Amino acid sequence: MGMEDDFLLNDADDEKTIEYIKNYLPQELKEKFSDDEFYYFLDLIDEYYSESGILDAQPDADGYIEIDLGKVVDYIVKEAHKDEMGDYEPEEILFIVQGELEFTESLGGEE
Repeated sequence: MGMEDDFLLNDADDEKTIEYIKNYLPQELKEKFSDDEFYYFLDLIDEYYSESGILDAQPDADGYIEIDLGKVVDYIVKEAHKDEMGDYEPEEILFIVQGELEFTESLGGEE
């Protein structure tokens, strides 16, 4: 598979993730964010996981890796402000981070 194919697969995965998150959000937040914002948030979540060392962490005895959602939320809020994307409420971003995590966990059950 070429690099272009990888990008197309990632886009399709991101679209599925965003649809899942939109369904996960409380009604009052469903229309609050644009698709561009969702893609931006997903990029920041991936960036956080890459830079924080979480991807290299060893799972516990049950096979789980502890993720501090508060740190992920803080990272997104800080980066969005720094990138002049906007100032977001941590409580709202938490729903997006939880939705992304739920989607990822739902994929693990299919394998």
